[in-house]
Amino acid sequence: MVERARRRLAEFPNASATVEDGQALTFPESSFDTVLCSLGLMFFPDPLRGLSEFDRVLRSGGRAAVSVLTAPERTYNGRINVVVARYVPSLAEATARTFALSDPVRLHSLFAQAGFTDIETHTEKHTFVLPSFDAYYGPFERGSASIGQALLSLPEDMRRAIREEVRRDLGDMDGPVEIEMEIRFASGRR
Repeated sequence: MVERARRRLAEFPNASATVEDGQALTFPESSFDTVLCSLGLMFFPDPLRGLSEFDRVLRSGGRAAVSVLTAPERTYNGRINVVVARYVPSLAEATARTFALSDPVRLHSLFAQAGFTDIETHTEKHTFVLPSFDAYYGPFERGSASIGQALLSLPEDMRRAIREEVRRDLGDMDGPVEIEMEIRFASGRR
């Protein structure tokens, strides 16, 4: 992904792509006007440390913004993750971590503890309508995303059981399938 981004950014001399540890950024203090973290902060071992790093590298008046997932039943593949984790308990912790920052009060508190002011949180919702359950679930069955790779590693009978459980959870009636997506955003000023 980084290599692809570098190729696409090659024509912009003031843009670059790098891989960083979000909890120990190598950039000097006051390097950026904005820091964005899309659907990643919940995977940091210490989200407060990450937000503190975001604050450190921001210029005075700069803003950091993050997005996080809210609940398995309100994400594109969260239902699948939860069902797979019941069959493969070693995935339960990773699945739970995906939603660890869903509480807006906790998210606000983390921003405040990191030193941010003018903290804002809000939630956006979107519903995806797919023509069928197969249109939704098929890509995962074929190995899309990390959950798809986990599915492929399971025995066939377990894969079938997971498929049927997800189908039931969605209330599939052999017609269009609606997948509700909800993302919480939070931002703060340095």
